[in-house]
Amino acid sequence: MAHTTYVTNSSDKKRGTALALCLIGGMFGLHHFYVGRIGKGILYACTAGLFFFGWFGDLVKIINRTFTDNVGNPIRH
Repeated sequence: MAHTTYVTNSSDKKRGTALALCLIGGMFGLHHFYVGRIGKGILYACTAGLFFFGWFGDLVKIINRTFTDNVGNPIRH
């Protein structure tokens, strides 16, 4: 019987860094620039974090470990 190996992709970006950037400059999109989502970072910078709703949602995603990088991989813990 053969063993199955599962490989989980994860980002090279760290959750703690993304959380700190989100807390310090989330409404300016710093956490999005960090994970490679440049377009979304610019959008956040122009709209104050999507009028604070997007910033708060991202904060919850980072805390719940569901925030991803620009290619869809979850950020490391």
